[in-house]
Formats: sequence, C-alpha cells, structure tokens
Amino acid sequence: MNRAFFKAGHPPTLLAAFLYFDLAFMVWVMLGPLGVQIAADLGLDHAQKGLMVAVPVLAGAVLRIVMGVLVDHLKPKVAGAIGQVVVIAALAVAWRVGIDSFEQTLLLGVFLGVAGASFAVALPLASRWYPPEHQGTALGIAGAGNSGTAIAALVAPALAAAYGWTNVFGLALVPLVAVFAFYLAVAKDAPECPPAKPLTEYFKVLKDKDAWWFMFFYAVTFGGFVGLASSLAIYFNTQYGLDAKTAGYFTAACVFAGSLVRPLGGAIADRIGGIRSLSVVYVAAALFLGIVSVGLPAAWMALATFVAAMLALGLGNGAVFQLVPQRFRREIGVMTGLVGMAGGVGGFYLASSLGYAKQATGSYQPGFLIFAALALAALAGLSSVKTRWRTTWGAAHLTSAKI
Repeated sequence: MNRAFFKAGHPPTLLAAFLYFDLAFMVWVMLGPLGVQIAADLGLDHAQKGLMVAVPVLAGAVLRIVMGVLVDHLKPKVAGAIGQVVVIAALAVAWRVGIDSFEQTLLLGVFLGVAGASFAVALPLASRWYPPEHQGTALGIAGAGNSGTAIAALVAPALAAAYGWTNVFGLALVPLVAVFAFYLAVAKDAPECPPAKPLTEYFKVLKDKDAWWFMFFYAVTFGGFVGLASSLAIYFNTQYGLDAKTAGYFTAACVFAGSLVRPLGGAIADRIGGIRSLSVVYVAAALFLGIVSVGLPAAWMALATFVAAMLALGLGNGAVFQLVPQRFRREIGVMTGLVGMAGGVGGFYLASSLGYAKQATGSYQPGFLIFAALALAALAGLSSVKTRWRTTWGAAHLTSAKI
C-alpha cells in the first residue's frame, strides 16, 4: 500500500465500507459463538446445532443476489442503509421478545442473513472508487470486515455468560447504531457508478462460464472461512469439552487469522497475480483440512491447524476479488452478489455437513474430508482456465493488473 493508493480513491468511503462490513459480519455469525449456550437451553442435538448456525449463512447467500440488484438500481449507499435498518430491527425484536424454540432461532437466522448480504454492498461501494491496479488492495481492506466474525467469537460467549445470551442481541445494537450513523455521514457513491439495467439483464452474466468459475472458487475460499467461523465454537466444545468462553477464544484466534490476511491476499494477488495466489491457497487449505479431519488428540493441535487453514482461506478470499473486477468491472454489483452468494452456499454446506456428519457417524471427519476434496477440485478448475484467462481478458495489453 502506498501514497498512490490513497490518492486514487476515497478513504472515508473505504473506512465506512469496512466498518459496515465488520459489524454486519459480527451479527451474521452470532448464533455460532452463542451456539453452546443456546443449544444447552433449548436442548438441541448435533444436527440441529449445525443447521442453526448454517441457516444465517444460507440466508445471507441468497439475499446477496437481492442486495446486488439493489446496489445497481439504488446505488451502494442506499442499499447498505436499507440492510442495516432491517438487521437493527430484527435484533431489537429478538432482544425484547426473546427466542424460545429451535424454529425461532432459524427465523432469526434468516433475518441475520441480511447482515451477511452486506458483502454485496460494501465491496462495490469501495471498488468503484479505485482503478484496476488497486482493486486487490481496496477490496482486501473492505473485505477485512469479515474480522467481525472474530469479534463475535471473542465477546459473545463471555457476554452471554454474564448477562444471558438473549441480552447479547440488545448489546450488539450499540455498535451497530453508531456505525450506521457514521456510514450515513461519510460514505459516498463513486461518480462512475454504472446506470441501472432492466432486471432481466442481470442474470445474463450467468451465461458466461467465467461467472460460474468465480462462484465455485469463492464457494471454497469464503465458504470454508465462514463455515468454520460459524461452527468452530460448537466443534471445540463437542470435540474437546471446552467451555463456551474458551471455545469462543479458540474460534476467535482462528477467525482473526483468516480475516486479517484478506487485505494481504489482495495485495499479494496485485503483485503476483490472483491465479498464482489461489493455486497455493487451495493446496494449503486441502492439506490442513485433511489433517484436522483425523481428530487431533489435543485442542491446541486443532487450534494450530485451523489457524493455518484459515490463513490460507483468508488469503484466497482476497485473491478471488482481485480477479473478479478485472473480468466483470461493469457488472461488479451483480457479480459481487452472485459470487458472494456462492461463498455463502459453500459456508452453509460446510457448517450443516459438520453437524449432520457428527449426528450420523459420531465423527466430524466426513465433513472436513469432503470440503478438502472440493479445494482440490477448485485447484483443478483453476488450472484448466488460467491459460485462457491470461490470453484473453487478462492479457497484458488489455489490463495493467496481474492475472
């Protein structure tokens, strides 16, 4: 990052996008860190626990398409404001009325999915201010807001132990409202926002096979990240008998690792190319998920392995979004929604499959191994397209960015 980067864009909007993304992700995965206490109070089994933490991820995935459309029709700032109002209202109702059943946790999870859809707003809000050679860095900084998942893991279990898990929803309103006010005050839409198109044109992008490749690649990197972020507190509690607070601290360490390297992943991709970065990422992710699948004998060993896996996945998140704006700059709003949706679907699959694997087999191993295989499949897919990408839209005479 250098002086040219700060001169190229609009730092206040980049900061607002980061904070909005950060707090939205904090509440998006909140049911995961609170899962141990919620499951104990409501008497949930392994499959129900897995589904409880997976539903917000799936809802966020689906709603990212909606938010992507809103971004292009209403512009990013207004779309983000709408999303924040919905999330604040949902948490206020959950806090004042309470959650008394498994079905109610799922309903709350659907509304928390609106927070997960913030991805489709924050990234275009930042991206449109920056030229191609700074896309990886700008989107890495905005995307580092996924560190909010670590904040949830770090503080939610302790607050729940002190005040009750229902009151955590009310406490979350304080930073959410503060960030909303800051967002309204300083965020600005870029002057070159593309004009809105008829809704029927948005999904024409799905006729382009590159769109599907990006969706698959992000389903593995971000899906792995958010799936683990949602599940690890329950995993450490179930697998190693850690109490809710300690399991939350372990989860926070893993999630911080994956979150904080996302800007680095974008910057590295800017320097050496997103394809080369992703190739290393997929090998590392598959390796570490394979290792953790055997059920390591000590919690600290699992912690170290998960941190390594999350580092790889976090770098991959930044690398994917170094490439997407190069290929689909004019369609960045809808592509951010579609690619983000695919990432959420990947996270839903991982989080729910871990719970069902434990319920059906007594072990988490099948869930981890299948996802490791998906990482290797992504590597194979990337290898199959890299030559075409580097000689067509990523050719040196067409872009100043490294592909």
